Amino acid sequence: MNLTERSLKSPIGVAVGVGLIVVLGIVALVRLPVQLFPDIDEPVITIFTGWRAAAPAEVESELLEPQEQALRGLPGLKEIQSFANAGGAFINLQFAIGTDMGRTLIEVIARMNQLPPLPRDADPPRISLGQNGGQGPNETLSWFFVQLKPGTPGPIENYRHEVEELMRSRIESIPGVGTVNVNAGAPDELRITFDPYRAAELGIPIPAIVGVAGTADDVSGGFAELGRRQYTLRFAGRYRPDDLGELVLDWRDGRPVRLADVATISVERGDRNALAVQNNNPAIALQIIKESGADVLSTLNAVKEEIGRLREGPLADLGLAIEQSFDPSVFINQAIGLVAGNLVAGIILAVGVLWLFLRQFRSTLLVGVAIPVSVLATVLVMLVTGHSLNVISIAGIAFAVGMTLDAATIVLESILLRREQGVPPAQAALEGATRVWPALFASTLTTVIVFLPVIFLKSSEGQLFADLALTISVAIGVSLVMAVTVLPVAAARWLKPSEATAKAAEWPRRLGERMAALTDSPRQRQATIALCLVAPAVLTWALLPPIDYLPPVKRDAIDGFFQFPPGMNVDAIETEVVEPMVRRLEPYMSGEKEPRLKNYYILIFPGGGTIGVRPLDPSRIDELGRIVNEEITAGFPDLDVFAQQGNLFGGFGDGRNIEVRLQSADYDALLKSARAAQDVITEKMPGAQVRSFQDLELAEPELRLVPDDRRISESGWTRANVATVVRALGDGIWVGEHFDGDRRLDMILRASGWDSPDALAAVPVATPTGGVVPLGELVRIEPTVTSTGLRRVDGRRTIGINVVAPPGTSLQQAMQKLETDVGPAIAPLLPPDGGIRYAGDAGSLETALADMRVNISLALLVLFLLMAALFKSLRDSALVLLTVPLASLGGVLGIRFLNLFTPQTLDMLTMVGFIILLGAAVNNAILLVESARVAERRGMSRRDAVRHALEERTRPIFATSLGQLAGLLPMIIVPGPGAALYRGLGTVICGGMLLNTVFMLVLLPALLRLGEPAAEGSAAPAAGRALEEGA
Repeated sequence: MNLTERSLKSPIGVAVGVGLIVVLGIVALVRLPVQLFPDIDEPVITIFTGWRAAAPAEVESELLEPQEQALRGLPGLKEIQSFANAGGAFINLQFAIGTDMGRTLIEVIARMNQLPPLPRDADPPRISLGQNGGQGPNETLSWFFVQLKPGTPGPIENYRHEVEELMRSRIESIPGVGTVNVNAGAPDELRITFDPYRAAELGIPIPAIVGVAGTADDVSGGFAELGRRQYTLRFAGRYRPDDLGELVLDWRDGRPVRLADVATISVERGDRNALAVQNNNPAIALQIIKESGADVLSTLNAVKEEIGRLREGPLADLGLAIEQSFDPSVFINQAIGLVAGNLVAGIILAVGVLWLFLRQFRSTLLVGVAIPVSVLATVLVMLVTGHSLNVISIAGIAFAVGMTLDAATIVLESILLRREQGVPPAQAALEGATRVWPALFASTLTTVIVFLPVIFLKSSEGQLFADLALTISVAIGVSLVMAVTVLPVAAARWLKPSEATAKAAEWPRRLGERMAALTDSPRQRQATIALCLVAPAVLTWALLPPIDYLPPVKRDAIDGFFQFPPGMNVDAIETEVVEPMVRRLEPYMSGEKEPRLKNYYILIFPGGGTIGVRPLDPSRIDELGRIVNEEITAGFPDLDVFAQQGNLFGGFGDGRNIEVRLQSADYDALLKSARAAQDVITEKMPGAQVRSFQDLELAEPELRLVPDDRRISESGWTRANVATVVRALGDGIWVGEHFDGDRRLDMILRASGWDSPDALAAVPVATPTGGVVPLGELVRIEPTVTSTGLRRVDGRRTIGINVVAPPGTSLQQAMQKLETDVGPAIAPLLPPDGGIRYAGDAGSLETALADMRVNISLALLVLFLLMAALFKSLRDSALVLLTVPLASLGGVLGIRFLNLFTPQTLDMLTMVGFIILLGAAVNNAILLVESARVAERRGMSRRDAVRHALEERTRPIFATSLGQLAGLLPMIIVPGPGAALYRGLGTVICGGMLLNTVFMLVLLPALLRLGEPAAEGSAAPAAGRALEEGA
């Protein structure tokens, strides 16, 4: 072989190459970004359009529907989800994997710019790439909470502006930080609070105040040339807040009526709509968002260092303290440390198993060198290709440890065989590597090809598992090159003749003879083939575990979600819910009760809230979860709470969530159907968690003002004028902006408060005709209820019911139950135009499985053709693939065995284990078939060729297979953070390799001897052995 021959002629070049790989690999290891999971580029664009004080019905008609119409038909668009809430519209655009998101973002912006003008007080749409505007759970770097120090005057919200300026200027400048979100409620506003009674007394119509209050502004008149000088002409028309009261509204009896005569002007915080508590103290919550591809550990360390400087400096000067709530670096270090430790333990075990077979220190060392060199080369490729060091990539390296020994072990065995026959060292090295090169190249290529289903998986899962495919492929590719370059050079120089000529073990020879004898008769061969093909296929199908989506990777915290009664304001939530919860948590925080808490937080925001509780002792997380559900959050009327151990993948239901989407244009009927459907699901799926994150009742209190067009017209107004009055009497109407050189404030005109519908009806309003009428004469006030928000999917109103599979039921089983039993029972309850769709993790699983089936079929086809080209025989290629059912059965039995100790389903990552197993299983079969066919071409009978192949390949097959098992063993048996992520994958590979290695030595001889003449099968073994020795 040219590569081996050139290496033997240039040993210095080989040494330099290995040295470069080691040095560059170490440099790459230092520079690789470190994070928990690989970056997942979600093809999502989000659009948020704020419209203060707008109700969901107006948001849907004025914002959502026109925007949806403009966005339909975008290239690659899979789904439009939109939400109309009080105060704004949110649109989530989901695109197909592979969509050019840069070009798509430009197209979205262009289409949004073509829409008609927004309402005057609506904010411009904020268009962002990524889930939730790039603020999903895996994009959050950490949370910090700013609190008042003892003696500092409050409330904490008074320090919002200072905290926001400090944090954004200092933290966002750190490399790797994307943005800082400050959660401290509504921002400050320039509020003009008018007295409607005084305005009516002076005859000032409310729309007139609106028309004048926001019109004063600075105006530039360009430049004026006066002599030798050029002057800027500028009209200073903008009022300062202190002078705004001098604005003249009208004249009465020759005297001006100024704004100050009917209103007070002040800078105040907006209406309270959020609050935060951490460790018993009111706080301002800071969410740190990382940039895509950032090194989480180094970025977070830099953030904590800067926070420390702020804590001791500017924040201390303000009388403020700051504490971190969740430090992901702790879990990342623990999880990566565990995988790295398992990697080292796997290397030691694999090399130890190799020594048991070789019984030669130098031989073991020569083969073992392939591991560190392959690992460092893999790290170098990861850096060059822009990947990170994470749990998935390190696990891939750990899984590849045993595989990197395959090629080197087989080449060394081939070299040793020739040294035993007295061949000179250099010639033995060249002939040994050349002899096994075709089979090794084919087996390595097959291992890489089987990762096609992972690499081309068109979903987020494909991106998540791509690091696994990359690391294993690169590692075994490098190990192949090492085996035919570095190993022959080292063996020719350092393998002493005394070691090389040591007696080979006798057991492969005895085993080869026994396996050949077991398949001597046609009946024995047929029985063996039937048993080893039919039984594995049937048992695999019968014992196949239930299918789930993603493995449950937990973190040491309890996360809870709140849904408050409709219409409950923040002050009531604080008094009736938050403060009692804080009192219940206080003894756990101080250590009076167990388990003691490390920290906790409570966040309340428009539409709901969250709670996060972390124990000081992570082993007591289950106990804490029970306390949170049964004590901390229990006993609050009409409060819907769901709390569970936090999931590192984010989301509701541990990756086992199915969303049943009910759709119809008739929203009232849809609500009724959703309530009935929830009862049906609960009845037919006992033990399932069934809830909707949308209110299923029209329970949001509403005062509906119905216009009296006749009286409005008689007053000289239109409906638009009355609508302006109503908005001013409610949350206020936006009349403009005020910029003071430092910050921009909304100018809000609003009336002083009223405390009942009757008081609202009695509010006097001056009309253009000069009269004063109570508002109740212009409108009819009807107390009613409405929806807290509206949701649309692909343009249709939608209500989602979230179902988490009952304990012991997989996601696939739950989905089948919904489709076969629940769906038909719900369909008659829907309106005539109603429909049912399924989404959530079940939809992702279905899509991923469909892609996986197609890609695995493609990989098997490519494998078959590749091996047919190697063997120059379609028959031999088929023989190799027939060993796959044995490996599959071993993987299934491995999962069943693991379930005796810990729950394990067939999730997506475990399925990747079957793909890895597919390549590893055919590798051993390729070696046996290739060896047997070469022996036949040298003149041996088929029986002797099979026996010879078993003698030649059994020891390296057992050495490499058991080496792989030893390398994987720590990944399976060592518990710790993130271990659930790869435990199932490792178990599948171990179980499959173990069963396949043993029974393949029975099945393949029978398959290879199919069609053998009876006389040939009974020929004396001695003739074949003579041919073998003379060859």
